[in-house]
Amino acid sequence: MIVQKEIRLKPKTRGFHLITSEIMAALPKLPQMGIIHIFIQHTSAGITINENADPSVRVDFETVFNKLIPENDPDYIHIFEGSDDMPAHLKSALLGTSISIPIKNERLALGTWQGIYLGEFRENASERRLVCTIYA
Repeated sequence: MIVQKEIRLKPKTRGFHLITSEIMAALPKLPQMGIIHIFIQHTSAGITINENADPSVRVDFETVFNKLIPENDPDYIHIFEGSDDMPAHLKSALLGTSISIPIKNERLALGTWQGIYLGEFRENASERRLVCTIYA
């Protein structure tokens, strides 16, 4: 069995956001066992799994990503969509656009301290779309 669901996330501020509960609320009942693949359909945002307990982790992610890939770099050529656009593309490429998570006992088999993050890399982002494919 394969089930696919598109989820639309409301616009979020720039930074890293824990979206596990938003995803779970939008999904159908999960199978007893399987895998879910989650893909974000954007080039200026990304998705990953990391710590869900301490919000300062997400702040540190934002700090490090901004140090690694600064805005207004004079070497950027793709500058027509704003100073945050090219850095957003690079950050998305580093973070990634998809994750896969095992399903066990009708639940995501995430670790105790794991959650799903949206990395929002634009200042004025619109809603973000996720395609979730469940394989049972």
